[in-house]
Amino acid sequence: MRQTLTKSAAAAAALFAIAMPAPALSGAAEGDIVRIKVLDGGLTPRGTHLGALRITLQPGWKTYWRAPGDAGIPPSFSWRGARNVGELSIIWPAPEVFLTSGYRTIGYHDQLVLPVEITPETPGKPVRLKGRMQLGVCKDVCVPAELEFDHQLDSSAGRHPAIAAAMASRPWTAKEAGVRAASCSLHPTQYGMTVTARISMPSAGGEEIAVIEPGNPRLFAGETSTRREGGQLVAETEFLPADGNSYAIDRSKLRITVLGKNHAVDIQGCSAG
Repeated sequence: MRQTLTKSAAAAAALFAIAMPAPALSGAAEGDIVRIKVLDGGLTPRGTHLGALRITLQPGWKTYWRAPGDAGIPPSFSWRGARNVGELSIIWPAPEVFLTSGYRTIGYHDQLVLPVEITPETPGKPVRLKGRMQLGVCKDVCVPAELEFDHQLDSSAGRHPAIAAAMASRPWTAKEAGVRAASCSLHPTQYGMTVTARISMPSAGGEEIAVIEPGNPRLFAGETSTRREGGQLVAETEFLPADGNSYAIDRSKLRITVLGKNHAVDIQGCSAG
């Protein structure tokens, strides 16, 4: 495990080696490389509140998806100070795949709109969306940024085009993509567990890249290899315990995202196989 973790850490360190820490600013990072704004989307038919975090980057800059790839840093959120927030769900648009200093990273360029759906603790009362977002932004160098936001959502707001576009660009569900079956086999390794997923599905177009997320923050996921075997997409990765302790892997918690030229596919869980 030490060798695998060291390789990934070295890759991240290489990307951030010449970056200076960015201060925590309200709405913008140093030099206005990246800005954040809360968008209003009003109420959904279910009575939940719909908003979005719009992250605007300077041209040529990019930031990372929740699973950033070989050497990226995933965004993290703090919702401290938010009011009347019961449940909160982030809807991630389908990301792009980049090559950064020879490493494959996954994320977004120029702008990212992250829809946020909130179930209020007390229906009919105002919802205040307040917190911080920590993220890495990269161009020729990489800069860590911390952005603050504070906004009372407007429940009377109408449909916001940017939120609607972000929702429309989410990955397809397994049903929408015609996934017929998804099974996962587990094989112990010296330090962790190899997961091999076999997915019966039509092509997502072009070169398909799969990402397998463990659904457990105490597990570290290595790079996923992807190949086609006829009508099956085969994806394989190794999970390692971040603290050296052993953990069981729950197949129902695994999340497999397939990124293709035509669309992305989000597969929740897999059967034994």
